[in-house]
Amino acid sequence: MAWIVLVISGMLEAVWATALGKSEGFSRVVPTVIFGVGLVASMGGLAFALRTLPVGTGYAVWVGIGAVLTVTYAMIFDGEPVSALKLLFLAGIVGCVVGLKVLH
Repeated sequence: MAWIVLVISGMLEAVWATALGKSEGFSRVVPTVIFGVGLVASMGGLAFALRTLPVGTGYAVWVGIGAVLTVTYAMIFDGEPVSALKLLFLAGIVGCVVGLKVLH
């Protein structure tokens, strides 16, 4: 159960990180609210998962999932440049996250 919550929390990290960028310094209401709700839910899920998972592993997986999804969203919807090297490095992060799960 902790792993499922951790993955969902990592996905929510991408939600709040994206909303933070779209809030334009907290000057736009809807993205600011999404940021706040996403942040609280993401941190709450991380805290729950870390009750049973090692802190280092849980945090690395949470950050990895959030980072990959945030960059992927930005490349698809916000015009962030895509390159073969960027995709390779993102795949490397995914591989590392999977490796941490497998080793656990």
